Amino acid sequence: MRRRNFLALGAASAALAGTKKRPSIEAVDESCGCELQAPGGRGPGRGGPGRGGNGMQAFADLQSGLKVTNMKVFGVSMSPNSDRPYVFVKLETNQGLVGWGEGTLEGKASATMACMNDFRDFVVGADPLQVEHIWQDMYVHSFYRAGPVMGSAISGIDQALWDLRGKFLGMPVYKLLGGPYDPRGVRGYYHVDGATAEQLVEIRQTAKELGVTCVKGGIPGYYEWIERRPKIDQAIKSIQLYRESLGPDIDIAVDFHAKTSPSVASIIVKEVEPLNLLFIEEPCPPENVQAMAKIARRSTTPIATGERLVTSYGTRELIEMGVIDILQTDINHVGGITGLWKVAATADVSGISMAPHSCEGPIGGLAALHVDSAMPNFVVQEICGQIRPNANDKIWEEWFGFPAMRMVDGRFPLSEKPGLGFELSEASLEKFPFGGSRPMARVFSDDGSVVEW
Repeated sequence: MRRRNFLALGAASAALAGTKKRPSIEAVDESCGCELQAPGGRGPGRGGPGRGGNGMQAFADLQSGLKVTNMKVFGVSMSPNSDRPYVFVKLETNQGLVGWGEGTLEGKASATMACMNDFRDFVVGADPLQVEHIWQDMYVHSFYRAGPVMGSAISGIDQALWDLRGKFLGMPVYKLLGGPYDPRGVRGYYHVDGATAEQLVEIRQTAKELGVTCVKGGIPGYYEWIERRPKIDQAIKSIQLYRESLGPDIDIAVDFHAKTSPSVASIIVKEVEPLNLLFIEEPCPPENVQAMAKIARRSTTPIATGERLVTSYGTRELIEMGVIDILQTDINHVGGITGLWKVAATADVSGISMAPHSCEGPIGGLAALHVDSAMPNFVVQEICGQIRPNANDKIWEEWFGFPAMRMVDGRFPLSEKPGLGFELSEASLEKFPFGGSRPMARVFSDDGSVVEW
């Protein structure tokens, strides 16, 4: 018998007896108090009172009448060798509304999908309008604090809850958050990694035609802790090439991808100060706050980081120490719309700006635009696309019926449609199987058994 069914059976038996029984030895061995705990003190058994209700009895008078009736998790791979298959989640409800979210985690699709399915008992049966309550349930009652896998699973479910909330209330999510801050849309940038001088000149002209005002490149190779000067000079020249080829009117960000040590990064950031870069990203690993502070003290160029951080708790030290100028938390990892919104609010009161990362799939990218639109401290949104549409852009347009992550006049337009502003069919994903099969969706029957993968 499955463990969660066993626990549910035990709880039901005790209720029928009408007496409190001392836990059996087997039950004690099963639980040390740190298992995935359903809210209200219940274990994660399904089928009992308040199944999937997340302690909702306390909110009985506040229920909207909308209930999540099913959750499906999909793995979608754009290519057989992709290191980042998309992880999408679909929530179905008793009123026919559906919500979509994304929890894509590079290289860990299967783990994230499994984690999402572990959260099923926290979601199915719940009122999706109580987003914060469900978020806290998933995070707090998991006992262990969220890393990237759990953070990405929560992110996808949270996005889907907000999508449902907007659709139920008939409003786009950014209006529920108090936006738009700028009615022209959300400013973004494209990538120019690996472009030659000739290609950069062409990109400059195309950017002017399209109204694009910002791009981001990187530096070549990896670096030793104490690097030889020729290799450092190569990095400096690669950054100088961006400015020389793109001219003075385009904002340029440069991503170090945490490939440099504090000593090497300090030399480079000092040398490129005259180039007036928008920011330098991840000059060292983001968890090394003291090293980041050391680099920041040596340069007037803004320092950005945060795409690998999870929840607002993961950004606390960076914000409190005033180490960085720009936070780049990712809506697919940080805890979804709820997580990104909390990080932005915390950063805002500390004078730190936001340039969120989103280099996974289109659902997370579209969700990020809603949060961006309501941020007073927003700078620019990253999308891992090129200035000219590529194959992914065409596929996304086929899925959604519009150019999902393409800017117009240098900005991502805002939709007036409710929720996240799109509809997506399961059938549209079937061309892109994950793991050599059709998109994976774990489907449960009413008794909790798995009936389909």
